[in-house]
Amino acid sequence: MAADPGSRGAGLGSRAATVASGILLSRIAGFVRDRAVAYWFGVGAYADVFRTALRGPNILQNLLGEGTISAAFIPIYSRLIEDGREEDAGRFAGAILGLLIAAAAVVALLGVVLAPEIVTLLAPGFLTDAEHVAAGTATVDRFPLAVVAVRIIFPMTGVLVLSAWALGVLNSHRRFFLPYVAPVLWNVAIIVGLAVAGAGASASETVAAADLRDRLLIGACLGALAGGALQFGVQLPLVFRLLRGFRLSISIRIEGVREAVRAVGPVIAGRGVYQLSAYLDLLLASLLAAGAVGALGWAQTLYVLPVSLFGMSVAAAELPELSRQSGPEAGSTFVERLRRSLRQMAFLIVPTTVGYLAFGFLLVGALYRTGRFTVADNWLVYLVLAGYTVGLPATTWSRLLQNAYYALRDTRTPARIAVARVTVSAAAALPMMFALDRVPLGRVAGGAGTGLFLGAAGLSAASALGAWTELLLLRRGLVRKVSAIALPAG
Repeated sequence: MAADPGSRGAGLGSRAATVASGILLSRIAGFVRDRAVAYWFGVGAYADVFRTALRGPNILQNLLGEGTISAAFIPIYSRLIEDGREEDAGRFAGAILGLLIAAAAVVALLGVVLAPEIVTLLAPGFLTDAEHVAAGTATVDRFPLAVVAVRIIFPMTGVLVLSAWALGVLNSHRRFFLPYVAPVLWNVAIIVGLAVAGAGASASETVAAADLRDRLLIGACLGALAGGALQFGVQLPLVFRLLRGFRLSISIRIEGVREAVRAVGPVIAGRGVYQLSAYLDLLLASLLAAGAVGALGWAQTLYVLPVSLFGMSVAAAELPELSRQSGPEAGSTFVERLRRSLRQMAFLIVPTTVGYLAFGFLLVGALYRTGRFTVADNWLVYLVLAGYTVGLPATTWSRLLQNAYYALRDTRTPARIAVARVTVSAAAALPMMFALDRVPLGRVAGGAGTGLFLGAAGLSAASALGAWTELLLLRRGLVRKVSAIALPAG
């Protein structure tokens, strides 16, 4: 068998490059997906509904999925493998999978049953749409559409959580490419769903514009559901070739399971704070002028690309290695790995930050300006992206510092610091978003953008302030645990 690019002999750069290449391919597929969605929906009511329908599953996936697996599963599983106890590691993996299946099934069922309540929590602004439609000030009632979309998409949550378990197993065995390229299938499935729905509508003799977008929305949601299953399934053959002693169970008596379960609580609390922040952004955006939810979504797609490529790739590649070197007392090798990784991130993320601020308008236009996505939409998404970009270096470095805490088996400190981040972001967001939502886009975009306002840009700028707060607090706490961790500001 050919050597895996993330094998034992590979260095930090090779492992991170392997992760980054998988992420890049999945992000490219994501951009193609977003361009298809932008073509059909633009920045408007249907884009708001689709983003809202995806938000609930994404929140729960992040709570129970990759972030939790990284903190609670990988350090224990990696140490068992490093000690040569692969049979014990396999049994541990089987017990964790069994617990995840049980939790994911319950969550998915509740999501389908409680879809109206979920939409009410995620986007309370949708509740007033019926009144606006009746008054003739709006043309689309987003609430019932969002309920249908959530019911279709929500079972995807459970499958994506299981996909995160497969990612944890593969990363622990230094197999990085497959789990990070697997989301390509999820994006492709959504594109296929849109294409099939659009082709079916085109075959009809007469289809009203609203009916066409209804069909396209349902097609995209069905594609997302099918894509989740494909993303998990493609990883399973390699996972089961690597596992030894695997047996599916829900026992907490297996070695390592109790420790992982104890770690899950603080991790979920910390991840929950991040998801609370995302929920607050969505909730607050739903209270702003129409288009704010969609604009946040388009901007976030671009914002998370460098975070994934230059932050997650290095952090994911280093977590198993930092876990192996943490021991009772983290030594100089641990600290040096951390410093080298921070420098590597800075080398890539600082030019990206400058590029987004200087050329973001052109980038947004090149990717999204098509069909119903207009020049005004281009301006609004760019301004929102600029707000997020100010916090890009902080968010990227924080990913690595969080994993350093996890490797040291401290899941509580990052959770407490996450609370501080969200508190700062929310406190800044409220005055900024409402003040800017009174400013028409045309005032800063040369008259473009009738009906669009700048409130969403206030939300993204407040998020950047919270990101820098989190980074400084993470660094200060880590200095107390190991040694001076200098951020590569120069």
